[in-house]
This record gives sequence, structure tokens and C-alpha cells, in this order.
Amino acid sequence: MPNGRKDLALLVDLYELTMAAGYKAIGRSEQRACFEYFFRELPPDTGFAVSAGLEQLLEFLEQLCFSEEDLEYLESTAIFSRGFLDYLRDFTFSGNVWAVPEGTVVFPGEPLVRVEGPLGQVQLIETFLLNTLNYATLVATKAARICLAAEGDPVMEFGLRRAHGPDGGLSGSRAAYIGGVSSTSNVLAGKEYGIPISGTQAHSWVMSFDEELEAFRAYAGVFPEKLVLLVDTYDTAGSGLPKALKVFQELRDKGRNVRAAVRLDSGDLVSLSKLAYRMFTEAGFGNPLIVASGDLDERQIAQLKQQGAKINCWGVGTQLITSYNYPALGGVYKLSAVERESGWVGRMKVSSSPEKLTLPGRKRLWRCFRENLCIADVIALADEEQPAKSEFSVAVPGQLDQRKKIEAAARCQELLKPVMSAGKRAGEQESLSEIRQRAAKAIELLPPNLKRLDNPQRYPVYVSDRLAKLTQQLLTDIE
Repeated sequence: MPNGRKDLALLVDLYELTMAAGYKAIGRSEQRACFEYFFRELPPDTGFAVSAGLEQLLEFLEQLCFSEEDLEYLESTAIFSRGFLDYLRDFTFSGNVWAVPEGTVVFPGEPLVRVEGPLGQVQLIETFLLNTLNYATLVATKAARICLAAEGDPVMEFGLRRAHGPDGGLSGSRAAYIGGVSSTSNVLAGKEYGIPISGTQAHSWVMSFDEELEAFRAYAGVFPEKLVLLVDTYDTAGSGLPKALKVFQELRDKGRNVRAAVRLDSGDLVSLSKLAYRMFTEAGFGNPLIVASGDLDERQIAQLKQQGAKINCWGVGTQLITSYNYPALGGVYKLSAVERESGWVGRMKVSSSPEKLTLPGRKRLWRCFRENLCIADVIALADEEQPAKSEFSVAVPGQLDQRKKIEAAARCQELLKPVMSAGKRAGEQESLSEIRQRAAKAIELLPPNLKRLDNPQRYPVYVSDRLAKLTQQLLTDIE
């Protein structure tokens, strides 16, 4: 939680509380149940997603409790019984959680988090789980696409002022760093998460002076070692660039080891970047830093590169922090099993909309590799063993009567890991750098046709034979 904030127990939709109260009233709040989180589809023209937000979820679950102030408010609504309020007074989360590690590349329909515990508890956490994982995964995915378009150039995240509130700015900066950005303008994110911070100056700095050259000289006098000049306040080609060059030359004449560095925030970025590059290199400033910003996204970056722009650093804000072209990930949290005396019993949602059908049972997730690239994922039941053979039969989601063979898979990797046991973390907390490195490695192992910005190939996600048969049997029983 940002700044260690713990008072988030009521960050919940009302129906989570009314269901929990209902379970308590009818004596079912302690019945063990299994819920799973997955999302149904990727953003348009996107071949993969990058999971993020798990750390915030685990921190929330560890700290989850209801204060007396919370309970007083709930009592004032006249909705809940005294018995239920007493239940909340002693509430702590004691469930078990399995999840794909943050920074894992993931795909639609896959169980990314599995939560098991008393029904009243695992129901109550739904809203926070969805709010946290959906947004963070969306921003990490957008950041990964932008960084792919930048082809190794550093990408600076500048989105705080356009983020959806302060927490959206903070958690968005963290998710963007997982997705691959090199730094953020968000100073609090730098403090909280150790993300490198970066920034230049705004047009108001230049406008507050009577003359542009005076503004540049003043800024250079304060920050000579980290000097990046914003050159488009008035006339980039006729004024901003020539005067910036003059300041860099003055610093060099004083014996400073200076790198010419400017930011372009408007205009014809291709022509202006080429002009800046030519002016600086001809003046003896090799490898100038030319930063571009101004409502950029992955498509614009790719187009600028294709047109030969001499830009080697990118500032991306609104389009990234809001995932502007696809502002909400359709993640859901569904009941998949309940425990009886005889063992776990699968549950599934059946809908007139086929895409809303859910797979029953407690599940695990395998990733299959060949020649160091991932070739397919398999959703299986939690008690299934990984296939011993390199070739095995699977079913196609939505067409469970059809079978395919995964051929010559060199190895299969378990993706769902135990991350919480009886309400306590399992294992050491990972650093954000480790998570970011995992994401970079996972993207590297994707087939190239999944990383295209247009019309990426769909990654195959299959269902094990046993899970397919269980699903078909439950459908028959329901009918």
C-alpha cells in the first residue's frame, strides 16, 4: 500500500459485504472455497499481457482488518447485524494464494491467481484484487508495447498529471517500470519503489524570462550536469535549437564535459530531430540526446522511427498511464470449487454468452517451451502432474470435444506459485528490479509474431484432457 496505508478494508463493493453477511447468517462463512482470477481478452492488436499488481494485493491481504471507525460506519447504514459486525471486528485473512509471479507474460483465460480459504474471506477480497491486478497489468502491458516500439531506446514515464488519481499515478508508475520504462517523473514513485526519476523543465520556465536564451543560461547555471533544454516554447528551428546550442558551447568553453541534450514536445518531430542532430554534431557534440514527448504512444514511436527520426529517448505520459486506447482490462474473479467432506467439487458459470463460460475446479498452469521459445500454455487441474512425455493431448477452450497434440515440447514450466499460506507470505519479497528483469526475459522468449504492433498471432492456450472432461460432465449435469 502507498506509504504503508492500512485503512482500505472498506475499499469494497457493497455486494461483497452483503454476501459475506449472508454466508455468516446461514452458517457458511467458514466453508472452504476456491476463486480464480483471469481476464477474457487482450487489448486490440496486442499479443500478450504482462502481469503486475501482485505485491500490492499481498500487502493488502496481510494488513486487512476493520477499524472501529469502519465498523461504526457500517453500523450506521442499518444494513448489517451485530453478529456480522462482530465477525468483521475479529477479521483477518487466513487463506492460501497461488499466483503467477509479477512480470510473467500471460494470456486470456488463464488462471493467474488462485485463492483458497473460508468462503466469507475469499469473497470479501474480490473488489480490491480486481481493482489492483486489472489496472497494473494493463499499464505494464502498455509499457511493454511502447518499449518494444522504442527498440532499446530509453522510455521515460511522464504520466502522473494525467493519471486516474494519486494512487493511479503511483501504482501506474510501478507497473510501467515492470513493463520496461527506464525512469519516471513521479518523485514519490522513486522514493517508494526505487524507480529512477527523470525530468527536464516546463514551458513556464522559459516563459517566465524575458528572453529564451536567458532562460536556458539560468537553467544551465543551476543544473549544468543534468541539462536537457526544452526548445519548442516559441520557435524550435529558428530560436530554441540555435540558442540551446549556444548554451552548450558556452559550457564547453568553460571546460565542462557537456552532452548536448534537448527535448522536442511539438511540431514535426522527424524534421526537427534531424535538424537538432545535424546542428549538434556539426558543432562537435557527438551522440546528442534528443528526447521526444507530446502524447506519444507505441504506434507513433514506431512511425517516427520508420521515418528516420533522430530521436533516442522518449517521454510517454497520458497514452501510457491511462492505457488510452484500451482503458480497462476485463479481469474477473470467479468461484471455481467448493470443499465438501468428500473433497473439492468443481463449480462453473454457464451463460447464454459462450465467452462467459468458466472452467471448473482448482487449477494450475503450465507453459511449454521448444528451442527456448514458449509454444503453448496448458490449463490443468491442480492435482494433475506435468506430462512426462514431450508430446501429449490437449483440448481447445470453447471446443472441448476437439483434441490437439502439443508436439516435441522440450520442457513444461509451472507458472502458478504458492505466494501466501494461512494469510502469511510464502517466500521472500522480490525487488522491483527482479520483477522488471523477469518481464524483459519473458518477452524475449516470446515468438516474434506475438510482439508485432499490428495483427499479432494469437498464442495457443489449451485445456488438459481431465479438465475438458470435467467441464463437459458438469455441462451435461447442468443441462
